[in-house]
Amino acid sequence: MTDAAGSRGFTGSRGFTGRRGRVRAVAAAVGAAALVTVCGCTVQPSPGDPKGRAPVHVRVSPGAGDVSGAPAPTATPADEGPGTSSPTQRPTPTASAAATPPAVLWSRGAYGRDVRELQARLRQVDWLHDGPTGTYDGATAEAVKGFQGKRGLPRTGQTDTVTWQRLLAMTHEPGRWELYLLGGQPAAAPDPRCLTGRVICVDKTSRTLRWMIDGRTVSTMSVRFGSQYTPTREGVFQVYWKSRHHVSTLYDSPMPYAMFFSGGQAVHYSSDFAMRGYAGASHGCVNVRDEGAIAKLFAQVRNGDKVVVSW
Repeated sequence: MTDAAGSRGFTGSRGFTGRRGRVRAVAAAVGAAALVTVCGCTVQPSPGDPKGRAPVHVRVSPGAGDVSGAPAPTATPADEGPGTSSPTQRPTPTASAAATPPAVLWSRGAYGRDVRELQARLRQVDWLHDGPTGTYDGATAEAVKGFQGKRGLPRTGQTDTVTWQRLLAMTHEPGRWELYLLGGQPAAAPDPRCLTGRVICVDKTSRTLRWMIDGRTVSTMSVRFGSQYTPTREGVFQVYWKSRHHVSTLYDSPMPYAMFFSGGQAVHYSSDFAMRGYAGASHGCVNVRDEGAIAKLFAQVRNGDKVVVSW
């Protein structure tokens, strides 16, 4: 019994010695890895290894007493503690933030030079056929809505920053007479020759007509002139004939509210000017597009009143 017990004890001792040796070897490797981590050193590849591989690879599990060599467990959100997030749990923009609509620049009821430019650009891409008027009216809203729908934008009829940038990219900056294609431009200062008496004061630079009495402006209207080949004459003239329902014998075209001042040239209403604006020209006459305005002017002007046409 004693010998048997002693034999088993010896065998157990030898087994223990073998296991203890393996434990010491692994512990030494763990210690070396820990030292590398603490000291900030790195294992350099062996000069004799053509592939540049490190001569020793040691896997260190997160548990200080775990030397089993098993892979480290994957951390879960519960392991990471409060205030941390895994790569798959990073916060993303909320749906409400992503859906914030662009700022609205102009909408129905707005007016001014910027609205006039918007309308001029919409005309360039054939979405607006009237104006520019400088007022964001129903026609402008419908034109914007059509432009938006064609390009996959929300059909709001309001000009927001996205719609405006898209329109800018497709058009050129409108010139002065694109902005005032159908009139509405401010009048220039009157020629000094217009400051006395009763005068139809016509300015070619601003394309406007002032009806003035003793230096006071009674009314102002937009006008159009002859083309390069049929220019409107400049100078000081007098109204010598008025013809309410005149028709041109040379061009067979109506010239209502005609007030003749130089040969066959007259100030008169033009339906073509009312429709096409400065896209057209007269045969030398001074065209007025506002029929109501020239009807009032015709009623006030007398034969013998002065007409000044200047640049």
